[in-house]
Amino acid sequence: MTGVPASAAGGSSGAQGARGPAAAADGAATEASGSVSGPAGAAADLEDARPARGGKLAAAAVNQASVWNVANLLTMLRLLLVPGFVALMLAGGGYDPAWRSLAWAAFAVAMITDLFDGHLARTYNLVTDFGKIADPIADKAIMGAALICLSALGDLPWWVTAVILGRELGITLLRFLVIRYGVIPASRGGKLKTLTQGVAVGMYVLALTGWLATMRFWVMAVAVVLTVVTGLDYVRQAIVLRRQGIAERAAALEEKEA
Repeated sequence: MTGVPASAAGGSSGAQGARGPAAAADGAATEASGSVSGPAGAAADLEDARPARGGKLAAAAVNQASVWNVANLLTMLRLLLVPGFVALMLAGGGYDPAWRSLAWAAFAVAMITDLFDGHLARTYNLVTDFGKIADPIADKAIMGAALICLSALGDLPWWVTAVILGRELGITLLRFLVIRYGVIPASRGGKLKTLTQGVAVGMYVLALTGWLATMRFWVMAVAVVLTVVTGLDYVRQAIVLRRQGIAERAAALEEKEA
């Protein structure tokens, strides 16, 4: 949709047919730029320009409304779930199985929406500046809240929380530091790390006993290993990206001087 009515388009075509090939070229340029091409076609061009301005206003309205798309709404829901999750985790002293089950449900919803909002934004062209900022914040907020609550309740060692959160914050900072040279893409190992962390933390949120409690320990161990390994890989990628960027800038500067 261009915002130009069919009648306006037809009027332009008729005017082009009447004025000949040269006038047709002028009419095409006028449609592209929205400006008046000359005295002979001033009235027709002005008439064509009015719908074009209306189309621009409509496009601006669509861009503003797109902030409230489905992907961003899911991100907002995840942000709203963070205080609710913390309240459920700490309710009843923090050890009531019923409250912990409700906290797990809130955490599971947050993790599921994390899987869908990014996919929806990319698939249906719903990417916005708000989403770019809010999505990673929401991801780290729910995971950080869960880890801190578990460590505060004594269910998870503080060093595990420090390793995971330190890695997430450090890699985020590293991305910003090297963004002038390029973007570090998300790797398969990073996605596997995120999935393993979600499963492990979810198992710790539940009041599990017996072999399930033993199993969650090993799942968390795998998550910690993936956290460290993928973090080191991101550091390696950042170093390579920075070196390539510096080399390309130096080559461009030499070519310019030559």
